[in-house]
Amino acid sequence: MKVHYDKDEDILMIELARKKVDDAYETDQMIVHVTEDREPVLLEIFKASKFLKDLGKVVPQNLQKEVWSKVYSSVPHRIRSPRTRN
Repeated sequence: MKVHYDKDEDILMIELARKKVDDAYETDQMIVHVTEDREPVLLEIFKASKFLKDLGKVVPQNLQKEVWSKVYSSVPHRIRSPRTRN
């Protein structure tokens, strides 16, 4: 899994698998790219800062910590704080 945040556009991209994209479905908040078998491959989340802030309001704090600890431990070299960027 790869995670990339475009600060200028406020888009969070989460690559779930490295497979060929066959189609994409767009909503107001995101685009989901899928394979021919409709398996999600890539998520593009628009207005990511608002999305994550709103998500934090509905997901219990202990679950947030558990999920983010797994994300950070699995891809720490791919997620960088804006403060650490040159």
